[in-house]
Amino acid sequence: MARVLQEAETTITIKDHILFLSTVFFFWFATYIYVPTFSLYLEQRNFSYAAIGIILGSYGVTQVLIRFPLGILSDMLQRIRKQLYIGGFGVAAISGIMFVYLDSFTAILIARLLAGITASMWVMATVIYAQYFLRSQSSRAMGTLQFLTVMPQFISMAIAGFLVQGFGWNLPFWVAVAASLCGMFLALFIKDLPVERTTTEVKPRVADYIKRTLQVPSLISITALSMIGHGILFITIFGFTPLYASRIGVDEGSLFWIVTAFFIPHAIASLGLAFISLKESQIQLILVGSLLVTAGCMFVLPFTQTLITLSMVHAVIGLTLGLFLPLLLGKIASLPVQSIRTSVMGFYQSFYALGIFLGPLIAGAIAQSFGLRETFWFGAILALIAMPLLLKTKVKSTSPA
Repeated sequence: MARVLQEAETTITIKDHILFLSTVFFFWFATYIYVPTFSLYLEQRNFSYAAIGIILGSYGVTQVLIRFPLGILSDMLQRIRKQLYIGGFGVAAISGIMFVYLDSFTAILIARLLAGITASMWVMATVIYAQYFLRSQSSRAMGTLQFLTVMPQFISMAIAGFLVQGFGWNLPFWVAVAASLCGMFLALFIKDLPVERTTTEVKPRVADYIKRTLQVPSLISITALSMIGHGILFITIFGFTPLYASRIGVDEGSLFWIVTAFFIPHAIASLGLAFISLKESQIQLILVGSLLVTAGCMFVLPFTQTLITLSMVHAVIGLTLGLFLPLLLGKIASLPVQSIRTSVMGFYQSFYALGIFLGPLIAGAIAQSFGLRETFWFGAILALIAMPLLLKTKVKSTSPA
């Protein structure tokens, strides 16, 4: 009888996939519903570019600090992965309520730090869902997750401007609270598969997890590439693009077109990777091309003067990052590190979050000192810096283990 119950617990059905992906939808919807208008909201509160950069970057601070420790903790105490994921929704609700009722720099900074804690629980989501697939299907699993990440981001960001225009600055924050509570309820019923361990296996210490994680081939270089990609992401559509759009006369409602232009190619690229098998040489070629095209777009972005041209440039950036980031995530998910899988994913997500933190922080300082044009040129330089690192990663991945 016990064996039958165990087999039932480890059988993944279509219902399990739908339920889990539904929680993913609410996870990112709650996190991003206010993002397109957030920098405008901060500017409306009379914060400087430097202060805006600090607040935008703070979203990455907590992710840098806790994602790797969380990964190690959940590898050591695997039963708490689901509980941590559920808790992330609760923290998101608290963050949204703080945005509604508090408007000082310190309060907004703390609320955004809490949003970063929620995002840190994405480590749990990626590992739990990866267990629903064979390791050989890791690209499909991560491509599916990336698509279900991009779509709620797109939907939430597409409607944010209309919500603000029609009902004021606070409504997106209330919607975030509601989405958080819905996601928390659904997450109570998701299935988390246990990792089988032999009875003779010695339980490693924390230091052993850290040492083994750092020894994983190509992990650091792949993580650095993702850090640069996320830095560019949070400099543009999640950061200073709305401010630049406002400068050229684009109102809050019209941000919909820029968001749509960015996210549709981004989503299509992510979804396509879930169903297309690529050779290592093809992956490398796509990664190189994505960086070069992104650098070019970041350079010409400040020369756009209309909604149409700004949207066109963001469509291309959305496509290139929609290829670049999932391919890097697929590389991490396919590493043969079953016993430390959450630690590896935690390291990856923790340190690519440095890009989420440092990208807007440095960009805000540049905008304060020079202007928005130089902010986007900084993003172009980041993409070019990543090129030699990518080539070095190729050498590592093709060398004997």
